[in-house]
Amino acid sequence: MPRTAALPRETGAPPRPSKADLAAAVHKTVPDLVAPGLSVLFCGINPGLYTAALGHHFARPGNRFWPALHGAGFTPRLFKPWEERELLPLGYGITNMVARTTAAASELTADEYVAGGQRLTRLVRDYQPRVVAFMGIGAYRTAFARPKAQLGLQPERLAEAALWALPSPSGLNANHSLADLIALLRALRDWVTTS
Repeated sequence: MPRTAALPRETGAPPRPSKADLAAAVHKTVPDLVAPGLSVLFCGINPGLYTAALGHHFARPGNRFWPALHGAGFTPRLFKPWEERELLPLGYGITNMVARTTAAASELTADEYVAGGQRLTRLVRDYQPRVVAFMGIGAYRTAFARPKAQLGLQPERLAEAALWALPSPSGLNANHSLADLIALLRALRDWVTTS
């Protein structure tokens, strides 16, 4: 029986992590993607094992961050996680509320969120983004003691940055569809371009 050729990987794509890579990823972090004066600094909850193993933000297959970002008009094409540095010239960056890698965000403690909020405040003071967009409203609520925060623009500011709370783009978040995420991110993009 003839062998079937394996499908080629996309150019520039890192190799898919093995089980051992994923197990070792718990000890890794993903560096912030920041620059001074960004229009929007997207803030994830924390790196998952797949993301940490690859070393690129929102890298797990099924995560809807990159398709939602493109669908909302933030990027001219659908970026892959390993193309994340292409966000900087567009005026966008990425960080995480908590640097610690976990298999699931539910493993994080309230104290970790609060400490992450304090670190994020210092980062925002240093780099002065125009908007911080939380990609996980629960993380924002816990880190900044805003248990009743709703999605969208927040009345508070972080240093001088406006704050937006958005749903987690994780494929595990069944509360919001890709269409929901795109609509919410489009509202953010419209606000950034008109305010």
